[in-house]
Amino acid sequence: MKITFQKLSLPKTGALVLGVMSGCKLLPLGVEVDAAVDGLLTQAMKDARFDGDDHQTLSVATPRGAVLLYGLGDGESIDELWAEKAGGSIFAALAKTGASKINVIFEPHASAEEGIALRAAHMAFAAQLRAYRFDKYKTQLKNDDLPSLQQMVLLVDKTAAARRAFASLEAVAEGVCLTRDLVSEPPNVLYPESYAKRCAALKELGVKVEVLGEKEMKKLGMGALLGVGQGSVRESKIVVMRWNGASNSRAKPLAFIGKGVTFDTGGISLKPAGGMEDMKWDMGGSGTVVGLMHALAGRKAKVNAIGVIGLVENMPDGNAQRPGDVVTSMSGQTIEVINTDAEGRLVLADVLHYTATKYKPVFMIDLATLTGAMMVSLGQVNCGYFANDDDLSDKIAAAGKATGEGVWRMPLGAEYNKQLDSDIADMKNVGPRWGGAITAACFLERFVGKTPWVHMDIAGMAWTSKDSPTVPKGGTGWGVRLLNRLVADNYE
Repeated sequence: MKITFQKLSLPKTGALVLGVMSGCKLLPLGVEVDAAVDGLLTQAMKDARFDGDDHQTLSVATPRGAVLLYGLGDGESIDELWAEKAGGSIFAALAKTGASKINVIFEPHASAEEGIALRAAHMAFAAQLRAYRFDKYKTQLKNDDLPSLQQMVLLVDKTAAARRAFASLEAVAEGVCLTRDLVSEPPNVLYPESYAKRCAALKELGVKVEVLGEKEMKKLGMGALLGVGQGSVRESKIVVMRWNGASNSRAKPLAFIGKGVTFDTGGISLKPAGGMEDMKWDMGGSGTVVGLMHALAGRKAKVNAIGVIGLVENMPDGNAQRPGDVVTSMSGQTIEVINTDAEGRLVLADVLHYTATKYKPVFMIDLATLTGAMMVSLGQVNCGYFANDDDLSDKIAAAGKATGEGVWRMPLGAEYNKQLDSDIADMKNVGPRWGGAITAACFLERFVGKTPWVHMDIAGMAWTSKDSPTVPKGGTGWGVRLLNRLVADNYE
């Protein structure tokens, strides 16, 4: 969808979106429109019991065209996140109405005028996020199935400031949508080799991309990762993406690591058939990392960052890893595989150690659709995360609050760690049933050394079955906004 910013005035063409304060108070341009249609807007609000409460909407057909009245409440709650909810809701309300162009009147109101251009930019950003569709495999779509809305014009006095703010946000939106594309692809299309080729496209933005195959991983001793993929005909891969945007190209990078299990049958510990098709998005953590690297490069972030993703397919072949096998990780630590469906932590174990020792980053943040236990704990409202560094943890929490991508810190500790003790190896890959998300995080902690580290279990966040203002159902792209904000607020 095309986004433009123009000076505040009444447009001659296109549907209108007019803000209304509590008590049905139209803003100045809204009063002008109402007068031009003989008070039709005022009467429609009265008939529909529309009060102008926060995010309340009312569509009105007028002689000058369609008008969407949008509730601003008392104006005190209008901030960046409010604007994002509004932008996404406005697109959803008008997407299939037949209108090809909408004009959003973004006037000063009861809230402070300072920052109005930034809020306009966030409104446009959210509309782009809500406009996302993944329908490339649908061959019989009708016109009524497709959105008619092609252009959003935001009418705001400070157009130059709004355009500057939107330029960076647009790059983030592209990163989010890239993540959604990757998560949505079917597993016969997106597998380790084809996924690595998709990552190579980031070179166009100035990202350096390196791909390790199984030959290189064997030389490095990555027995944990390789064990997961040995039952698949698809060769496992590691992709390293490097963005050097800092003034000092040799400055230590920030490191983002993603679990990329492109399909997870559970291996020999086979999952039930019902719902197994959802396991195409078991690579959601890696998708977030790729989308983040696109966002950082797209907006020319002044930071050095690396994204490292481990790509495997977990299949129950005759050569597949067995429960009871013992594998040796790159760190030299041995792992007794109790359950082959606890595979993501085996992939991350080697990728974390590789990243920590080779790149010596400022910190490492890993993202993984790791455990159903996390969904039991927090549902699909917040992402549970674990940290060995309080300062980094606090920054994650602040970025989550700023972007509306909720997080909740979970515990680590010796009491949980000892539950991974093995009789024949250094550790087991699973603990007992209870606290499974915590023992999984404790497992990963054994491979990070002294590097500040956060593990984000996004099992409940990577996919949604219902629409929200900025996220249509399907792949969410969760985490790209949060991590981009973490970088922008603290490391540039």
